[in-house]
Amino acid sequence: MRYTERHIIESYTTMFNGLSPLSKIELIESLTKSLKKDKIEKIDVFYNSFGAFTTDKTVEEMNNEIKLSRKFKNKEISF
Repeated sequence: MRYTERHIIESYTTMFNGLSPLSKIELIESLTKSLKKDKIEKIDVFYNSFGAFTTDKTVEEMNNEIKLSRKFKNKEISF
């Protein structure tokens, strides 16, 4: 854990010391839900990316299109 993360955690811990036990439990529940949500969202984004690019072109057509769109400049470099 980096120094900045440790400092942030210590700052929040100091702030949470003034909360009631019930509020602390609700905070823990909220943090737990956010961790689970982050994990689910990452998995969904990963699986939703499959098939995201659709086209009727063949691989050869796309390769040719990419190659034809390339532009090169001949530039002399003097040493």
